[in-house]
Amino acid sequence: MGKFKYSMQNILDIKIKLETQAKNEFSEANRAYLTEKEKLEELFKKRAVYEVALKEQLSGSLNISEINICKKNISSLKSAIRTQLMNVKKAEDMLEVKRVALNELMKERKTHEKLRDKKFEDFQKEEKDNESKEIDQLVSFTYNS
Repeated sequence: MGKFKYSMQNILDIKIKLETQAKNEFSEANRAYLTEKEKLEELFKKRAVYEVALKEQLSGSLNISEINICKKNISSLKSAIRTQLMNVKKAEDMLEVKRVALNELMKERKTHEKLRDKKFEDFQKEEKDNESKEIDQLVSFTYNS
């Protein structure tokens, strides 16, 4: 029996390497997205703390300078939250781009693996047919002798 050699194995190997690279890039994009999202959550928490402090100051003794500081802090946090929302959106968009690229590479790899499997099945069938022919020739040769 002969040895099976897939003629496009080098292409399949490249597809596997590209898929691995795309998985790493997707993982990195996911990590960046989660980091940006955590930063956003922290900003929301800080804003909530300042809003509570502002309400306490407004309900207690009125210290205008502290109230103004609280309002400025809340305002700057709102601005930071808007900026961070844009960062989260960019990271989310990048994550989606990497996801699509990874899915495409996975499809290509699976296609090449299916081709390889089909070629291997054809090879096995051909080997079996050749073996059957050899057996038939041996049987007819022995029978005719």
